Amino acid sequence: MRIIVLGKSPAWQDTDGACSGYLVQEDCATVLLDCGCGVFSKLRRYQDYRDIDAVVISHLHADHVLDLVPYASALTYGPRQQERPARPRLFVPEAGREALRRVCGGSGMPEDHVERAFDLRAYSPEDVLEVGALRARLHSVPHYLPTCAVDVASADGGGRFTYGADTGPSDDLVRFAEGTDLLMLEATLPAPESEGPRGHLTPAEAGEHGARAHVGRLVLTHISDELDEQWARAEAERTFGAPVDIAREGAVYTV
Repeated sequence: MRIIVLGKSPAWQDTDGACSGYLVQEDCATVLLDCGCGVFSKLRRYQDYRDIDAVVISHLHADHVLDLVPYASALTYGPRQQERPARPRLFVPEAGREALRRVCGGSGMPEDHVERAFDLRAYSPEDVLEVGALRARLHSVPHYLPTCAVDVASADGGGRFTYGADTGPSDDLVRFAEGTDLLMLEATLPAPESEGPRGHLTPAEAGEHGARAHVGRLVLTHISDELDEQWARAEAERTFGAPVDIAREGAVYTV
């Protein structure tokens, strides 16, 4: 299984960067995890957008969904649209259809612009999604609106990749990610939120989660280029107890 980082920025994009988007490839199955601002153009470097089997959206914040709109435009109006195979499946949280209709309708587009281009399906936490040779499990994590981490494994028992999405500290996430080959975990904050509910992690907290889950490899993502990378890596390695990577656009991981 290959995982390609298309975008790793938090809610504001890095210079020349993109928000959350990760391409997972295994044999003839291809899944896009999240489709935030700038991700669609990055996707086109690595894959024909018509050949994506499924898109899985972890939650409905703008930095994880907005590029579904240009993606839908390409599928609908692109010069090769009549040649395309079956519509890609689009797995969204239960409120996803209504949220995407508001986004499209509010910009003057047909409300059903996205759902006409994709085979839209709502999921529930704890669902298991089958996409060709890939099997994706979902699990709720603490954020400011309903959010699911996604665990992708090869159906033949090969590698395993866990994407934590946006999350605050979570014992459930530690259990969900237990023993995974590769954990990609957000590290948005230089320090914990000073008040209110927790919805993000610091690099040190990300490292601690990875250590408790006994993961094979930890990669920090959803992290701004304005945050000192050397400091973030050192903080995560201090609590993880092993080398830690910082996600970069175009980085490829194999599990």
